[in-house]
Amino acid sequence: MSDKRKPKDSIVAMQSGAGKHDQERETWGKKADFLLSVIGFAVDLANVWRFPYLCYKNGGGAFLIPYLIMLAVGGIPLFFMELALGQYNRKGAITCWGRIVPLLKGVGYAVVLIAFYVDFYYNIIIAWSLYFFVASFNTVLPWTTCDNAWNTPFCRELDDNSTIDNVTENASIEGALLEPRTSPAEEYFNRAVLELHESSGIDDLGIIKWDMALCLLAVYVICYFSLWKGISTSGKVVWFTALFPYVVLLVLLVRGCTLPGAAEGIKFYLTPDFSALANANVWVDAATQVFFSLGPGFGVLLAFASYNKFHNNVYRDALLTSAVNSATSFLSGFVIFSVLGYMAHKAHVEVKDVAAEGPGLVFIVYPEALATMPGSSFWSVMFFLMLLTLGLDSSFGGSEAIITALSDEYPTIRNHRELFVAALFSLYFLVGLPSCTQGGAYVVQLLDRYSAGYSILFAVFFEAIAISWIYGIKRFSADIKEMLGFDIGRYWKFCWLFIAPLFIMLIIVYGLVSYEPLTYENYKYPVWANVFGMLLAASSVLCIPLVAIWKLVRTPGSLAQRFHFLITPFRDRNAAGDKITCHEIDGTPVPL
Repeated sequence: MSDKRKPKDSIVAMQSGAGKHDQERETWGKKADFLLSVIGFAVDLANVWRFPYLCYKNGGGAFLIPYLIMLAVGGIPLFFMELALGQYNRKGAITCWGRIVPLLKGVGYAVVLIAFYVDFYYNIIIAWSLYFFVASFNTVLPWTTCDNAWNTPFCRELDDNSTIDNVTENASIEGALLEPRTSPAEEYFNRAVLELHESSGIDDLGIIKWDMALCLLAVYVICYFSLWKGISTSGKVVWFTALFPYVVLLVLLVRGCTLPGAAEGIKFYLTPDFSALANANVWVDAATQVFFSLGPGFGVLLAFASYNKFHNNVYRDALLTSAVNSATSFLSGFVIFSVLGYMAHKAHVEVKDVAAEGPGLVFIVYPEALATMPGSSFWSVMFFLMLLTLGLDSSFGGSEAIITALSDEYPTIRNHRELFVAALFSLYFLVGLPSCTQGGAYVVQLLDRYSAGYSILFAVFFEAIAISWIYGIKRFSADIKEMLGFDIGRYWKFCWLFIAPLFIMLIIVYGLVSYEPLTYENYKYPVWANVFGMLLAASSVLCIPLVAIWKLVRTPGSLAQRFHFLITPFRDRNAAGDKITCHEIDGTPVPL
């Protein structure tokens, strides 16, 4: 047995308030640094490209009813739970779970691995935004016309007379309406930016697009110099990355509302259809959106809260930041649908014919609309700078969750943070190069589908069960009271005990039942790609049982003694006094 695997004797202090006495830990310079970091992480691209479409698709204004219910009973309780865990224990995800329920320390490794996987593709999307941002400085936006080298004969510019102008001398109006049309923006994104036409699928990625690789490198350089010194630097950067999107959203809202057809777009967005509430899919969509928008389970909230002062009012912070996140989603709907109404007006079609979600909305539909406005370059620069900032501070959060968790578990990393962050981002860049190829969008879609979807749900389910039923609601409530000075209401305890686990199980079960093999537009992924995705998702979830088995094997005593010891919180193992003599096995104190 190597020296690293041998138990080593130590004296471990058992203290009330797991993180209360951690005097050496860095804390946020200002309370606002923490709030803006949490808001910046929670408010991301999905607030702009997913919520408005879901609202329109699922009953308009009526969708707010299931959304707010799911927010109240599932989203905010889980959001508050993770912030409180981080602030009380003042450690990253791995060490935190090792202290709370050592048997489930694998939950900490699972969420770190999930955050690791997510960064593989999320930063590519930010690189796309950077690519568009640079291209926006052209006097004539490159996705405005159909006379570029990448355009096809099917390209048609959007103008008031597009339908009639497309009619040739030898074709009827009926034939023109049937003629396939692609917009300049669609061809720019697919054929110039991504070059998807040069790839036949994920098993034929083509060559690396070095212009995109340089954009990705620039994103990691920005991330490095924002995170290399810890929260002392990232806490300052988020003052811009978290606040600037609101400036742009308000400016775009005012501009959008002045466009012809904007009122019709907003009407489509908000007109309630209460009959939609009878559809189970609407409630599942609401639950899914709430969960992934607030972002519990990635270890980010826990990491950010771990740098708070012990007696910070985390309860108020949780309510404030979750409310800001939801309000931002709602505001984004007005920004998006006012412009979609304008698009429909220009093309003489209904709003539903131009409505979209995901990358297609922000990289095709919205840019096409911007290209038709006076001062299009200015509006485009503003819009893509907003996307950049929305993506960057969310990326900061994911990376900080990894750095904090590993630094707290392995102090050598904390002592060489700059080198570790450089190595981490270098690895990210190298792994991200396949996503910079001509078929890179297929890789991004695969990672987006499998890296965090089901795995993060299972991780948070184990979190909720561990806190509510193993660590115990009474103990957790007492921890919160020790921090805040007052007891929380029964509502929160009831949600943690029953509603939150059911909330997560609802999403898991529905997702498994409705599972379909992965596709990207008309492309169907091969079987091996779906199998690879499933294995990727399983690799993080398997950390939970594998670490639990490892702990049980390595802990002395009978099986019952081992199990009881490993579900006992670190600070409660000596009920009689402040200190016990013990030795450590893999970071878990074991009585001599």
